[in-house]
Amino acid sequence: MSVTVNAEGSRGDSMLLSTEQMAQFAARGFLRLDGVIPDDVNQAFLTQVGHAPEDEIDSVATHYRKVMRTSAVPRVPAGTPLAEAYASGTPLRSLVDLPQIRGAIESLVGPRSVFDHHFLHITFPPRFYLRQDQVPKAQHWHQDSTIDPRRAFDIQLMYFPHEVTPEMGGTRFLPGSHLRIVSEAAISRYQNIRGQQHVACPAGSLLIMHHGIWHGGGRNESERLRYMFKIRLAPTVRQERLWDTSDLPEPPHGQRAIFWTGGRDDDASIAAILTRPEPWFEADTMRLEYINRARFWRHLTGDATFDADYWLTRIENEPP
Repeated sequence: MSVTVNAEGSRGDSMLLSTEQMAQFAARGFLRLDGVIPDDVNQAFLTQVGHAPEDEIDSVATHYRKVMRTSAVPRVPAGTPLAEAYASGTPLRSLVDLPQIRGAIESLVGPRSVFDHHFLHITFPPRFYLRQDQVPKAQHWHQDSTIDPRRAFDIQLMYFPHEVTPEMGGTRFLPGSHLRIVSEAAISRYQNIRGQQHVACPAGSLLIMHHGIWHGGGRNESERLRYMFKIRLAPTVRQERLWDTSDLPEPPHGQRAIFWTGGRDDDASIAAILTRPEPWFEADTMRLEYINRARFWRHLTGDATFDADYWLTRIENEPP
């Protein structure tokens, strides 16, 4: 299930996330916003980064060097406030100022987030590699940066300025992997993982991901270049109740019946969202994912009493 941002809550002109959307992010590690960026912004972005017809490009290396040298994408020092990273009137400023995107950013990393880095990812059709006797391949699975045990988290905006077809090899990612910490490319030996998703989307789509989610660029089997622009943002405030909390249940939290449920499902509750398995979960260690999700939800809400299906309570029970 993908989560789509709506306008139920707002902070100024920002459209904040709902509690259900935050619970989905806590459980799965991403939000997906299809086609939310206007086409004039998409076209202006592609023009400014130096998109060129495929028949005008000599090689992967020369095109990348040209784009890095001539692109209008600014050089932004790490630690710059997001509000100062992109000049007014530029496509990237228009992107982060859209109420849906601004609201999602503020709900996740707060209203004064700071810029970490950005990068333009380009994947090329097979012929660019074959003419140099290279084998086209996908990017390896990885978790960005380094071993990061924080409860606090950064987000990564992955912007697709044009339509991405299945043949273009959109970014692949593994929902629910964001709380399973690894050392960057230690997972690069994996090939395909049950439940992985591959981005195929309309122009102007955006993925917002927890920094720990496992991902990698897909192999482009089409005849066109594929572009994806990534922006990483970090919080400057505690990430506690930053979204529209008007629908957030307050304690005390009743626990639902588990295992023997009488055949009744409660799919809408926060506990149900946080204990919904992904296809790659194993039968035993998936319970560790539920525990980590419940701890993550405590961090997001500031509620040390929250539990989902007693996973934390049973291991914290130390009678005097």
